[in-house]
Parts: sequence; C-alpha cells; structure tokens
Amino acid sequence: MLQGFPPVIRLDTTILMLGSFPGEASLGAGQYYAHPRNQFWRLLGAVLGEPALHELDYGARLERVLMHGIGVWDVLAACHREGSLDSAIRNAKPNDFKSLREYAPKLKKVCFNGKTAGRFADVIGAAEYETLVLPSSSPAYAMLSFEQKLSCWRKILS
Repeated sequence: MLQGFPPVIRLDTTILMLGSFPGEASLGAGQYYAHPRNQFWRLLGAVLGEPALHELDYGARLERVLMHGIGVWDVLAACHREGSLDSAIRNAKPNDFKSLREYAPKLKKVCFNGKTAGRFADVIGAAEYETLVLPSSSPAYAMLSFEQKLSCWRKILS
C-alpha cells in the first residue's frame, strides 16, 4: 500500500488544490508534483503572477503558494498502484476531509487537478465549499496545450 503526503495548508488557506495521488517521481522525491514534465507548478505560477515558481526549491515553492492562501493535498491518502497512472489506482483510501475546517477554517474553494480527483467534487461541494475541476497538469494528459490548460486554471482566483 502506497502512502500519500500530508496536506500543505495553513489556518489562512482559502483555496485548496487537490490532486488524485502522487506519482512515482513525487513519491520518490517526497514532493508534490515532482515529475519534471508535470505542469502543476508552472500553471500555478502563471495564475499567481509568479512565473518563476517552478524554478524555486521545493520548500520555497510551498511557502510562496501558502503566502497566496493556497494549499496542496490529494484526494487519496493511500492506494495500490503500479506506475503513475490514475487508471492503475486500486484499493483507494480517501483522505479525511472532515478535518479541513479544523486545519483551514477560512477555506472557501477546492480545485481538483484532473478528472480523477474531480470525482470528489460532489462530496466536497456538499460540505459547502465552492469546487472547480481543472484539466490535469499531468504529462499523461496531453489533449490540451499549456495555454489551453492555463485558460481554465485562471478560474482558480475568480
């Protein structure tokens, strides 16, 4: 059973970015979105007006997004999976979303990075959070260009 990461969140977090589960590169590095071709940090940096976000070391990257009131987590706490594809996830165990109000009392909006994570939008929405399902930043999702994805991702701050 693979274990995910704890949330990167603060009491003043207003927006939470939820992925599905860390890929092999991320698990190996112990970092969210560590695969060099994953566009998460570039997309988020463009949205935040921080185009060099992806060039910062990981700790500085996390601090910078937290300063913008944005947290990072995954919908799954643990699962079995061969490789990094969401379609290979088995025996998934979701994270404890009931704790969100305790850790982020100012949270208003939850954004899902891709359709797999987006399957939880109804559950999160029922807890009275605004939800937004975004095109995946994964290199496996190549149907949209970076610019097309960014156009959707800009809605994070609206």
